[in-house]
Amino acid sequence: MSQIYDRVALIGLGLIASSMAHAIRRGGLAGEIVGTARSAETRDIARELGFCDRVVDSAAEAVKGADLVVLAVPVGAMSAVAAEIAPHLAKGATVTDVGSVKQAVIDAVGPHLSEDLHFIPGHPLAGTEHSGPRSGFAELFDNRWCILVPNGADKDATIRLRKLWEGLGSNVEEMDPEHHDLVLAVTSHTPHLIAYTMVGVADDLRRVTDSEVIKYSAAGFRDFTRIAASDPTMWRDVFLTNKDATLEILGRFTEELFALQRAIRTGDGDALHDYFTHTRAIRRSIIEAGQDTDAPDFGRVGQHEVKKS
Repeated sequence: MSQIYDRVALIGLGLIASSMAHAIRRGGLAGEIVGTARSAETRDIARELGFCDRVVDSAAEAVKGADLVVLAVPVGAMSAVAAEIAPHLAKGATVTDVGSVKQAVIDAVGPHLSEDLHFIPGHPLAGTEHSGPRSGFAELFDNRWCILVPNGADKDATIRLRKLWEGLGSNVEEMDPEHHDLVLAVTSHTPHLIAYTMVGVADDLRRVTDSEVIKYSAAGFRDFTRIAASDPTMWRDVFLTNKDATLEILGRFTEELFALQRAIRTGDGDALHDYFTHTRAIRRSIIEAGQDTDAPDFGRVGQHEVKKS
């Protein structure tokens, strides 16, 4: 791949932004990477790791002269960051984000940006339960999907951003914001809420000891805890900002759960078998699409071999 942007500014230096920096370096996709984070500790770690060419102390300073600005902060912080950087953005620059909801980001960021900028919200569907600048690695986006929400943005600017994500290893799809938020409520947001709930239920069942929960967690509970270990600030903001879609899918989940309760209570083995056969087929489709592996460890990296670039 050849260089796509002269200067990329990363606002926020957690898992996604640090992985972007590693992957940009890997592909030679930018002339310079400038980063910043709210926490001085995070900035110091980023300087130590060296995945940015420069780490500066403020978002306003980071965006100066950048032709791509990536907002990699919690959704709840987007409006304040957009207001801070708006007077310092270069004319014609592209502003994007990596948030898990899109309509709320458009509402928070859009009003702060002038018409000579290209605002193209984005969402890479890649991640781990780890967070922070040390957790990033260049391969995070390989063969994963990134959704762009051009929302009427300039076509050439959108093509350019698409090329960047493809250079990072992603498959790219475009959606409107409302559909994105519904899709993610099904595939990510509600499953995370259920995982948090299941871990909470286990904590409440005092008849099952803590040591038993830990010892026997391979029986399904383990992957719930992996999901529920995700960043609490990010997920708080996701549920507050994608409330309608999440509640809709949660309502559907509750209906399905009642149907399964009824089948178990009445001893309806055929209904249970048919239901599990259907859901098993969905799992097979995910593996066939290359979005997971059927390896015994579910493709998870072992705790002693956390992947780093």
